[in-house]
Amino acid sequence: MGTPDFAAASLDKLLDEGYDVVGVFTQPDKPKGRGMELSFSPVKELALKHGLPVYQPEKMRDGTALAILRELSPDILVVVAYGRILPDDMLALPPYGAVNVHGSLLPKYRGAAPIQWAVLNGDEVTGVSTMYLSHDMDAGDVIFTESTAIGEFETAGELFDRLMRMGAELLIKTLRAIEDGTAPRTPQDHTQASYVKMLDKSICPIDWNKQPREIVKHIYGLQPWPVATMELEGKCFRVFGAAYTDARTEKAPGAIVSAGEAGIEIACADGQTLLITELQAPGKKRMLAGDFLRGHRIALS
Repeated sequence: MGTPDFAAASLDKLLDEGYDVVGVFTQPDKPKGRGMELSFSPVKELALKHGLPVYQPEKMRDGTALAILRELSPDILVVVAYGRILPDDMLALPPYGAVNVHGSLLPKYRGAAPIQWAVLNGDEVTGVSTMYLSHDMDAGDVIFTESTAIGEFETAGELFDRLMRMGAELLIKTLRAIEDGTAPRTPQDHTQASYVKMLDKSICPIDWNKQPREIVKHIYGLQPWPVATMELEGKCFRVFGAAYTDARTEKAPGAIVSAGEAGIEIACADGQTLLITELQAPGKKRMLAGDFLRGHRIALS
């Protein structure tokens, strides 16, 4: 049971390892693009490629999904970024229960977009967890975790791809441990739980009153979507790259301190500055800030 790329990687690994996937549940097809044509989820595309039966119930609590599950009679449910809450009767049906792959070190970052928020919040380490699903969201007993360091300038998209592969590997380790009866079961410390929400474009604008590292993490945590933004000469620019400086300034946060081959230096909190190295002007291609400045002279604040 899964929907996006993160889930498709786990399905692909299950098939590579020879597991008998008796059925695939994914979210209903959604309209996409200018033509609003219905598009398949990555999980559905992969399932159809391998000839697996695909189910896309609109609701999970009207008995339809449960009836399908009873007919399939699986030994275990593997749920990865499905995007739906499973009712208790579905969780209780398979003899080995339901396991989930989650993109954080639980109980930290339950909910949506845990990978992006790990970058946005400036965490130095994150990872993936496997757990038994329970009634409450992401609150089940943890089976295994695996940690990894977050690169200082690693985008959320790059981290997503790494955790996606780590999650698929951890899933196989988890299933093998369940098969041979050695899978641990560690209750989460619910007092340490934190929850994160989906991203939206309201958080895109850079706040120059923050410390340089907070701004860097904002820029890299919002890639590939929805992308950080800044206002430059009255226009909204998308920002893709930044670098630290050792410079100091008396200018107010948000003021342009310098502009040249290396990029656009902007004042931040406490007299510090940050260099914007890659951006995208409205209606233009993404480019290095130095290249942009060759054709556009901007005034210092």
